[in-house]
Amino acid sequence: MAKAPPEIAWLPKPEDKNYPAAFSYLSLLYPEKEAASLVAKLRKAKISEFKAKDIFRASQLSLLGVSNSHVKKDQKKIRKGVHLSPILLVRSQQHGRVVIADGYHRLCAIYQHHEDISIQCKIVG
Repeated sequence: MAKAPPEIAWLPKPEDKNYPAAFSYLSLLYPEKEAASLVAKLRKAKISEFKAKDIFRASQLSLLGVSNSHVKKDQKKIRKGVHLSPILLVRSQQHGRVVIADGYHRLCAIYQHHEDISIQCKIVG
């Protein structure tokens, strides 16, 4: 019988600093007004859950390795049971994928911990 994925400790909502980071990234992909609108929608969105492997497939991004300092830092948090901030996602028909507006390093760290772990997130679009 397959072993159940380990639990991840989650904050009840994303940290305030995650929204400006999401805006900064989204401003590279969208006009500023649209990026601001997406961030406003993310602030109001409810928490959802998706498996780490599914978010990766939908995002079409590569997995960052453990040599990445941000991934290492997040892996230490996971091992210590530190609560992680939910990630912020945008469904982009324009780009044909899910855009990880904030939380890419957390996602990589969690995926390497166990690909079947459910990720807490907010998603709009």
